[in-house]
Amino acid sequence: MCGITGWVDQSENLMNHEDTLRQMANQLSLRGPDAITTWSCEKAVFGHTRLIVVDPAGGAQPMTKKKNGFSYTICYNGELYNTEDIRKELRAHGYSFNSHSDTEVLLTAYIQWREACVERLTGIFAFAVWDEERNELFLARDRLGVKPLFYSLGNKGIIFGSEIKAILAHPAINTSVDIEGWQELLGLSPSRTPGHGIFSGINELRPAHFMRFNNGKATIQRYWQVKSQQHRESTEETAAHIRHLLTTAVEGQLVADVPVSTFLSGGLDSSAISAIAAGFYKQKGRSPLKTFSFDYEDNDRYFTSSHFQPDADSPWVERMVEELNTAHTKAIIKQTELYKLLESAVKARDLPGMADIDSSLLWFCGEIRKQATVALSGECADEIFGGYPWFRDKEKLQGDIFPWMSSLEEREQLLRPEWQTQLQLKDYVTERYRETLDEVPVLEGEGEEEAQRRSLFYVNMIWFMTTLLERKDRMSMAQSLEVRVPFADHKLVEYVWNIPWEMKMLNGREKGILRRAMEGILPDDVLYRKKSPFPKTHHPIYRKLVSDSLMKLVKQKESPIFNKLDYQKVKILAETEGSSFKKPYFGQLMTGPQLMAYLLQLDGWMRHYNVS
Repeated sequence: MCGITGWVDQSENLMNHEDTLRQMANQLSLRGPDAITTWSCEKAVFGHTRLIVVDPAGGAQPMTKKKNGFSYTICYNGELYNTEDIRKELRAHGYSFNSHSDTEVLLTAYIQWREACVERLTGIFAFAVWDEERNELFLARDRLGVKPLFYSLGNKGIIFGSEIKAILAHPAINTSVDIEGWQELLGLSPSRTPGHGIFSGINELRPAHFMRFNNGKATIQRYWQVKSQQHRESTEETAAHIRHLLTTAVEGQLVADVPVSTFLSGGLDSSAISAIAAGFYKQKGRSPLKTFSFDYEDNDRYFTSSHFQPDADSPWVERMVEELNTAHTKAIIKQTELYKLLESAVKARDLPGMADIDSSLLWFCGEIRKQATVALSGECADEIFGGYPWFRDKEKLQGDIFPWMSSLEEREQLLRPEWQTQLQLKDYVTERYRETLDEVPVLEGEGEEEAQRRSLFYVNMIWFMTTLLERKDRMSMAQSLEVRVPFADHKLVEYVWNIPWEMKMLNGREKGILRRAMEGILPDDVLYRKKSPFPKTHHPIYRKLVSDSLMKLVKQKESPIFNKLDYQKVKILAETEGSSFKKPYFGQLMTGPQLMAYLLQLDGWMRHYNVS
């Protein structure tokens, strides 16, 4: 895993701007702490920061290859899991290789197939190629958006980077936010409209898209989409098929020249990945798999069971560690550390995010990094198998807005009256929802409720899943940890997309077909445990820390958030320690303390980035 950045401008000699490029690359040093390198020609410059995972000697970037007298140069962030299959095919076309890195295979694939190369790739990636023959920049991003890629278009040039901070380091870019950016931040955050970067003039290349930039013009094209068709396999055939696809994905993602580990929460998704990985390690005669679990200081003392979090994770983690015989580390974060890292989480994301849900993950990834360079995680299973409560809620199913945005009216009420009128958050968010529904690949002849649920699956994949993947990428890479997500394997996603709801809910259980697929791999009590989301803190100390900090902003009256937010509403929020806001701010678990923490992040973000 790495960080990439670059600048193409066909109107001036960019070889005179090495200092600017290095400043941009330096912003991504945490994504790639092992090396920072640059490459330049007259019209294009690339910067690359490397986290060595495969082929330390042969995988250095930016990498250049020649064919028929023309040069092709790549900078790449990601991992290909079908490297050897592509290498074999390219050798049949007469190519030779100087390394065993996936970087050289990817570059050679571009040389052979140009933009069609992306259709052959299995993995997670964002990459740029300067094509000397076409005098063109090519950018591409993986199908589900595991790896990020932002860009800014100028009059005749383009600036790009793995993270927004690299683009902001360019002197031509400022940190202004227009009306639409504020609608995103205050109406949709921590999610974002696909393709949006919040800051004026900065966009994100959407997942499953590529861009060609030539002579000052950008052409963007989608290269992948789920396809809706009738599912023909029986329940047992479907379970076997899922088991095969998931096992193949997990085992393929264990390839690395550095230590690999797994997240282990004791839930279905991480337990399935850990069990498959542990079995693979045992079969290969390797040392026991390293697994990591996470909890908050004194959470067992303050945990309260709810519909969304029926029980604590710790006993289930212990159950799986004993079952799999893994080399396990239980990481426990202190409340003060959770609070202190709120600011660091903003800098990692370049935006206010999921408050302490972010800062806890940031800390946890740092603990994992002490023992491993790569980790496998269970994100995306709930989105593709229908694990969230809103898939089973008819009111949410028939609604006209994102099901995790139940607090939209309360969000609007936090605004100053003039900004309620100016931003019209409900209209904006509703329109974004409708735009996404227009993209849904329909299945002819499908009943109304089935069609609504298919649309909801698509919305979750395009919005909620990418939000969680963004969180995982930024928090992990800020700790120089590469995280892989087997449930985001596009072959698995394509297959599960068409499994009918009654089969996904086999035996009346959320993700029932996945549970059936994992029978014999996981013990029954873990297999049929009710879903529990990523844990949050229940400690009154944390609530007190964020409410006191918010009250401090209220008393000082100088926070930039009061340009947009109603001072009295924020004051009441701080005085009541978040209880005046009755609904989750986002999703299921971002309630009062997380909203207060989000406002602290918003304040810190506006100050740190000098937002205008």
